[in-house]
Amino acid sequence: MSDDDRPSDALLRLAGAHGITTEFWDFHGEHRIPSGATLRSVLGAMGVDASSPALVDLALAHAEDQPWRQVLPPFVVTRAGRDAHVPVHVTDGDPVRAWVEIDPEAGGGRVELSQSDEYVAPRVVDGRRVGRAVFVLPGSLPLGWHEVVVEGPSARGHSPAVVTPDRLRLPAALDGEARGWGFMAQLYSVRSRASWGVGDLVDLADMGWLLGHECGADFLLINPLHAAEPTTPMTPSPYLPTTRRFVNPLFVRPEAVREAAYLSAADRALVEWAAEPARALNTDTGPIDRDVAWTAKKAALEVVHAAPRTGARQRAFDAYCHEEGAGLEQFALWCALVERHAGAEWPAELHDPHGEAVAAARAELADRVDFFRWLQWVADEQLEAAQAAARRGGMALGIMHDLAVGVHPGGADAWALRDVLAPEASVGAPPDMYNQQGQDWSQPPWHPQELARAGYRPWRDMLRTILRHAGAIRIDHVIGLFRLWWIPRGQSPALGAYVKYDHEAIVGILALEAHRAGAVVIGEDLGTVEPWVRDYLSERGVLGTSILWFEYDQHGGPLAPERWRRLVLATVTTHDLPPTAGYLADEHVAIRERLGLLTEPVEQVRAQAREERERMLGLLRDRGLLGADASERETVEALHRYILASPAALLGVSLADAVGERRAQNQPGTDQEYPNWKVPLGDGNAQPVLVEDLVDSSRLRSLARVMNER
Repeated sequence: MSDDDRPSDALLRLAGAHGITTEFWDFHGEHRIPSGATLRSVLGAMGVDASSPALVDLALAHAEDQPWRQVLPPFVVTRAGRDAHVPVHVTDGDPVRAWVEIDPEAGGGRVELSQSDEYVAPRVVDGRRVGRAVFVLPGSLPLGWHEVVVEGPSARGHSPAVVTPDRLRLPAALDGEARGWGFMAQLYSVRSRASWGVGDLVDLADMGWLLGHECGADFLLINPLHAAEPTTPMTPSPYLPTTRRFVNPLFVRPEAVREAAYLSAADRALVEWAAEPARALNTDTGPIDRDVAWTAKKAALEVVHAAPRTGARQRAFDAYCHEEGAGLEQFALWCALVERHAGAEWPAELHDPHGEAVAAARAELADRVDFFRWLQWVADEQLEAAQAAARRGGMALGIMHDLAVGVHPGGADAWALRDVLAPEASVGAPPDMYNQQGQDWSQPPWHPQELARAGYRPWRDMLRTILRHAGAIRIDHVIGLFRLWWIPRGQSPALGAYVKYDHEAIVGILALEAHRAGAVVIGEDLGTVEPWVRDYLSERGVLGTSILWFEYDQHGGPLAPERWRRLVLATVTTHDLPPTAGYLADEHVAIRERLGLLTEPVEQVRAQAREERERMLGLLRDRGLLGADASERETVEALHRYILASPAALLGVSLADAVGERRAQNQPGTDQEYPNWKVPLGDGNAQPVLVEDLVDSSRLRSLARVMNER
């Protein structure tokens, strides 16, 4: 960075006031300070004009005065058992009283608040002398979403006050030194003979029961099921959804909808005809074709949707719509609008979800809005059935859902939640050893101040929907609950900056909603994560993630598994690496070389990979886990015995490892260059492995026996 672009002290203070990190240590341990241009661009994405020194000074003064303009902070969060102090701003000298309206789910009622005797000097803001009264939120309040209310001559207001668990407790099955293990799968890739070309929620139910009952697994971690576009072409990445709150109806099995059983012969024939081209793909070795599958399913589901429902079923649908409220209505309307405009640019007036044009479109498209709301209802029913089947099969946790980092910039959430997002920035990652050019995930980040002003309700509502039928949830890139790498639109990922979030609020709400759902929370805390963040998450009862290839000691060698953390999900591999058989064959190097993603000489990278592999195999031999002439299967099992030596509360096995698959599901940093998220589950020869074949696989059963040795 040149001296000409070094940020001024005032710009650094302004950035800090808005949560922008003004210095950090990169993956290589080097100290970095974002350039002045980067800070001005990130501030601009927040709606703060810092284009001149005078505007910087003006914005800084505004940021310092803003809390004093508010009667109450927009959001109050505390932990059970701890008092919290709530500032209330009034005309200096005016009286004010405050109380809490208790969450009806926590019993309801009212609690009067007492005022603290701490003194805070008044401040003149906008020509008014403003005083601050501080009220005490008692630690005896129950868990829940309460409301602080204040009333006085110059102050009337209310704000949410959320009491969160101090620490999430593990379920009885994981108490003490107990531990569980399970499989990890990309649901779309695991098809059955009855699938429509893509693994679905009935396949999920069957897998949950089979892998629990036949193999002794405690959970099944799957890819995010977040909704994609309602039309084709459908974005394949489950980590770039249109919304994180609602489910992709691609995963619905049409025949499993109750009304399908009562179709007329003619309508039943329509469903069967629609299924034929999709079912023909179940044993295809080529990339998953979501477009064929969704075209077929959508046609069939429209037939089922038109069938009459009993009075009880209609009331159940109405109750679901009422519970999901405006969020479901807006998502369904967005789907109907996307469908109507069929990939064309929307008229400008439709970009405002609260405008008159959108209200008129809602009335015109009422039937299609009803269809898209109904799709979410039947998906919810099939998710409920999948979790119930997994638990009946003996799984201690059942289905473990995955939460993506963000959403598509042109998706439903970007439209409906535009007020709490920052569309002029995208989320990504700075350069690291696996992506040496950095990553731009093209997802608009939460706007930290606007999210707080919205009382974090978009975050809460999303969590409630995902957790409703979950035994656990994995949070992808959990450091994003603390800070995100913001990349100003049009900039290189290397020219971004970290923006901080109120992690006490965000993690606290996550803990509260998981507590209410009885779910375990796992945070993917790989990469550049400060030690204090891992300590904080552990303190809150959120498990971390340990992957064998990324666990190093202070000398850079493999960390002995006995020294791994207790509160983690430990695995050999992850979906961003090839399956273990492929990794052992240096596929992670070959792919990056082929796609031009390396910034170091390939010979050097290949030598590093060979050294890493041989060092690990040597450790396995030293521990007596691997013979001299071990087969691929024996090596994979030895690696899993190695992680079994850790104290990890949860252990995960890639379903791809269990059947001998070698192809990667995803290559980070690529888009069209590699068939990301399209690889069907196959064996070592890339021949399809169907749900019906899973528990008959000798390789899978052998690996399950290894995991049950614990």
